[in-house]
Amino acid sequence: MSISISASHAGVHRKVIGLAIAGAVGGFLFGFDSSVVNGAVDAMKAEFALSEAVTGFAVAIALLGCAAGAYLAGKVADRRGRVPAMKLGAALFLVSSIGTGLAFGVWDLIFWRLVGGLGIGLASVIAPAYISEISPRQIRGRLASLQQLAITSGIFAALLSDALLATSAGGAHQDFWFGLEAWRWMFIACAVPAAVYGVIAFRLPESPHFLVLNGKEDAARKTFDALMPGDDTERHIREIRESIQQEQLSAKKGSLRGNAFGLQPVVWIGIILSVLQQFVGINVIFYYSTTLWKAVGFQEKDSLTISVATSITNILVTLVAIALVDRIGRRPILLAGSIGMAASLGTMALAFSSATGNGTEIALPGAWGPVALVAANLFVVSFGVSWGPLVWVLLGEIFPSRIRGRALGLAAAAQWVANFAITLSFPVMAAGSLPLTYGMYALFAAASFFFVMFKVPETNGMSLEQAETLFVPKGAKVPVSTK
Repeated sequence: MSISISASHAGVHRKVIGLAIAGAVGGFLFGFDSSVVNGAVDAMKAEFALSEAVTGFAVAIALLGCAAGAYLAGKVADRRGRVPAMKLGAALFLVSSIGTGLAFGVWDLIFWRLVGGLGIGLASVIAPAYISEISPRQIRGRLASLQQLAITSGIFAALLSDALLATSAGGAHQDFWFGLEAWRWMFIACAVPAAVYGVIAFRLPESPHFLVLNGKEDAARKTFDALMPGDDTERHIREIRESIQQEQLSAKKGSLRGNAFGLQPVVWIGIILSVLQQFVGINVIFYYSTTLWKAVGFQEKDSLTISVATSITNILVTLVAIALVDRIGRRPILLAGSIGMAASLGTMALAFSSATGNGTEIALPGAWGPVALVAANLFVVSFGVSWGPLVWVLLGEIFPSRIRGRALGLAAAAQWVANFAITLSFPVMAAGSLPLTYGMYALFAAASFFFVMFKVPETNGMSLEQAETLFVPKGAKVPVSTK
């Protein structure tokens, strides 16, 4: 991955790639912590005698923590810096992984899931902002896509560890090390990447954008000189400075508020991109796939294997997205992904319409089982090559530097609230009608096509300061630099 980036762009120091990878470790934790529940859902449900609704709440509550963490991240990132926000996220990850694994009741479990969600929310905001702000424009799309690659890698690691622990113990509900059930060790395993993330955070330099924003231009120059030797450091400083000056000319300096339903139009674009990314139902696959495949006749071991295979597919197609995002551009990939998601989700709805049985005790006759399985993986492919990584790329590009941290925080918070709604509603909706559930996701996938077609311009190859001007409303005055 880094070889193709570094070998093809002279003047780009390998340290940039190293820092981007290090910053993306937060995405790994994000993916790991959010998906580790997949293998534990049924054992948790049995352990605490949970209903469908409470099960959905116990799984989804972390996502409310994510929304709060994302909102908090924007404030911490803009006031204290990107790196301090990373450190806070690592600490929250660490304590929540141990607390969840040792939970003695459902409300204790829910509390620690909420704390872990705060850490996920912080990571979801800080990584794309940090990576975008240290990356040269020529490869910013690929480096920003590392966030999604890290997320997919974390999902894979979580599902693989779930499968290994459940298989070794003879089932997720069986006792394993020190008399603790395997499902508890699934959560405790999160402590390892959390500790690694914390160590990395103490070694990262602060974002040059944040340094200039806070009057530390000499420190920003040193960072640029170290990351991009031979490049025009003064031009980078000047672009950031001019962008900040333009924002200061606004009557509502640094405010997210505007005349579009109370917010600036660009903030709404970020929010809607985030919500649509979740309303297609991607996290149903990563949170509930083991339960879903068990419900249609697969054994627990086979269901876990299918989930691991799906996560590997997700990693591979994310690598494809990284290779294409700076060559083809953002818009064409997003549009193609929307078409693929709508088609595959529609196929899943059709497959489940032939199911026999009720609630979670259903079966797919004939070839419909394999058809549903193939369609689910094609959905993951379509999402993983487009809306998965590229929404994070755009969120790191489109916001003005003065509000980037807070706007990213708000957009990410909206994403987590949308994720919460989908995750909470799925067990109840699935028990009522799987065809209706996946048909609804297909409609949102179709809506995502038209939103990109009419509202999202291309930002490929532009500096952050140039990209943000694409989202200035027509007729608005943009100051011209005299420098």
